[in-house]
Amino acid sequence: MGIEPIIMSAGELESERAGEPGKLIRDRYRTASQVVQNQGKMSCLMINDIDAGLGRFGNTQMTVNNQIVVGTLMNLSDNPTRVSIGQDWRESDITNRIPVIVTGNDFSTIYAPLIRDGRMDKFYWQPTHEDIINIVQRMYAKDGMSSNEVESIVNTFPNQALDFYGALRSRTYDRSISKWVDDIGGVENLGNKLLNRRKNEKLPVYVPPKLHMNCLLHLVEQQTMEALLESGYSLIREQKLIMENKLSKEYMKNMDD
Repeated sequence: MGIEPIIMSAGELESERAGEPGKLIRDRYRTASQVVQNQGKMSCLMINDIDAGLGRFGNTQMTVNNQIVVGTLMNLSDNPTRVSIGQDWRESDITNRIPVIVTGNDFSTIYAPLIRDGRMDKFYWQPTHEDIINIVQRMYAKDGMSSNEVESIVNTFPNQALDFYGALRSRTYDRSISKWVDDIGGVENLGNKLLNRRKNEKLPVYVPPKLHMNCLLHLVEQQTMEALLESGYSLIREQKLIMENKLSKEYMKNMDD
């Protein structure tokens, strides 16, 4: 879209110094405005996972910085062209209006007046089955997977987050790397192999199968349905184990005793 975004994360919304995160937001907002003015490009301020930084979960406490960040974002919504970062006030200091885009998983944990209608437009993204297939197909675009194979994978593991299907792909490459480590003699020789290799000695490169025909320097495990399904069932077992163990409850039970 030709947009030059200024990006923040929820991890920047807290600081040991009071007022610092709010000032940082205003500074990034003005930076986005300068992009519009100096580069002639569209820009926006984007804050990822804002609910992780501002959300109230259980008995978590509201800090001074939380309050200042909320107040700063509310003020940016209400007065988007007059943004101060502590400089002397000038009537001519007009800032370009910049869209503020935030992402999150649970906006019900955020201070209600900040997310009210009129101050924030909310868009709920719930991908359809077809959307998921198209996205996963893009993930596997270079791996020679057909549309039918991708659809079969999605149907085999329904109701999973998109990251799950990316993890399937990564795990097959992880197995190839683990096999190479075993072939060189195990992890004991890994440091020496990586740091003390000769100048002309190349490390294996893991690439999709279509790109390396007859190339002996590349070690690849082809993305086959069997390998992906095996990885998928392994991830499902891990998910189930985490849900069943609930070790934190066991620890807290002992504390109550």
